Amino acid sequence: MSNIKGHDFEPSNQYWAETHTVENLPEPLEDYNAYQSDTALRESVLATGGRWGDASLLNFGEQCGSAETIELGFQANANANKPELFTHDRYGKRVDEVKFHPAYHSLMTLAMGEEIHASHWASPKSGAHVVRAAKSYMLTQVEAGHGCPITMTSAAIPTLKRQQSLYDEWAPKVLHSGYDPRNISHSLKESVTIGMAMTEKQGGSDVRQNSTQAYALGAGGAGQLYELVGHKYFVSAPMSDAFFVLAQTKAGVSCFLVPRWRPDGTKNPLQIQRLKNKMGNVSNASSETELRGALGWLVGEEGRGVSAILEMVAMTRFDCMIGSSALMRQSVAQITHHCHHRKAFGRTLSQQPLMQNVLADLVIESEASLAMTMRLAKALDRSEEDAAEKDLVRMGTAIGKYWICKRTPGHAYEAMECIGGSGVMEDSIMPRLFRESPINTIWEGSGNVQCLDMLRAMQRNPAAFDAFMTELNLVEGKNALLDLAIRGIEAEFEKPDDLEFRSRSVVGQMARAMQGAALFQYADEGVATAFCESRLRPDNAGWVYGTLPRSVDCESLIRRASPK
Repeated sequence: MSNIKGHDFEPSNQYWAETHTVENLPEPLEDYNAYQSDTALRESVLATGGRWGDASLLNFGEQCGSAETIELGFQANANANKPELFTHDRYGKRVDEVKFHPAYHSLMTLAMGEEIHASHWASPKSGAHVVRAAKSYMLTQVEAGHGCPITMTSAAIPTLKRQQSLYDEWAPKVLHSGYDPRNISHSLKESVTIGMAMTEKQGGSDVRQNSTQAYALGAGGAGQLYELVGHKYFVSAPMSDAFFVLAQTKAGVSCFLVPRWRPDGTKNPLQIQRLKNKMGNVSNASSETELRGALGWLVGEEGRGVSAILEMVAMTRFDCMIGSSALMRQSVAQITHHCHHRKAFGRTLSQQPLMQNVLADLVIESEASLAMTMRLAKALDRSEEDAAEKDLVRMGTAIGKYWICKRTPGHAYEAMECIGGSGVMEDSIMPRLFRESPINTIWEGSGNVQCLDMLRAMQRNPAAFDAFMTELNLVEGKNALLDLAIRGIEAEFEKPDDLEFRSRSVVGQMARAMQGAALFQYADEGVATAFCESRLRPDNAGWVYGTLPRSVDCESLIRRASPK
């Protein structure tokens, strides 16, 4: 018996160690199959020609959903693990080396081992882009930053094809399934990654204002060597082995392949000045870089640089669609998992009518984005032999990149709110998804650039608009609201005078119509109908999530989207 200030009591050990029992909280979402548990992705892959990749996708889905792989994403994005720049080695030699956390290298190894950067080029069969997009979609849900060099390396192939001599030398290394992060000459490697350097301070998206100059070493011309002098304000993935760089020649803006090291093993004076301090995408380095006589090969003709590099940009824009769709899917997976396990007022959150409205609305947005993205993956698979599919890619990528990426930040915020206070804690994945959400809408051409690009595509090739409308008309009669939306698009283009001013509104209408068409053709009809009911009504009061009409079967949508 103890006595404290005159009070006798009998201590009991059961009260000493435990102050509360943790309950009414879900276990972390891990050790699940990211492919098998994603009904919309499985259906989309099968519907768009990727059935042959089902076994591979199941295996990769197991990896992407494993606790070990998910932890790599957290480690690579920890503030303490941000990339570090070392301009010189300990002996004072210029090395321009960016060092990354081992988790980043593990994710790069995983991505390149699955040939996310290469399979669609190395084995260009039916469904190749579809299966590759599905793998990228799953791994981006784990971690988005490493996807930047994977995307650019993938997108380098179309531009390399513009210069056969460079393609013959570099393509085998670009397509290699290994990952070699060493800071040495590409001539000593079997596998390389490729980056891009377009943007300068004074020009931004207007690359024709670039001031970097290129000087021929000899007669000059396609495939020949030049020296580049200038400054690039945004260079993503500066540890790539080479970069496509825009610079001015006497004939205008031209495209060059500039290696990090010269073929003789000496350092190319492509000098990193500093790393960007980004709000998101922190696992991946971005830099400001000066070119002080950097050696580079001209790709194609002088003065045709914008056309050459746009081949690469088009593919990276498509990957922005994949990436933003993936962020939405991971948000949906997290919130449905949470709401199935969290109780309030006697029922789980997923049984609460208003929460069901919000969850189902977020599911619709996610599935519509995936459907449009995978439809364009199918078009990419067919674009070499079908001119209409190629035109659809040209139009659809600008439209989809604008709309899907633009919708992602609001989706990420609303998903955080579904979880509540825990959703803004940094030991959750939700803040990372939120910080990543605006990246794709800004990179590779902002929203305005995409809208103007779509208008340019139509002006230069009127058949592109015909291909787009043909795609929409395939679902005529499926849904009255969708029919009305399609006719509304035609009416918009009958008033061309202020089309540029209205282009965001018009491109948004086009995007929603294409999403509806893709859902009816390649996805679940119930989802397609719910999409039209919630996105295409003329009297839609706004875009706050959780305003679905009573006709939508929310429980079915939530059940369908929940990771199993």
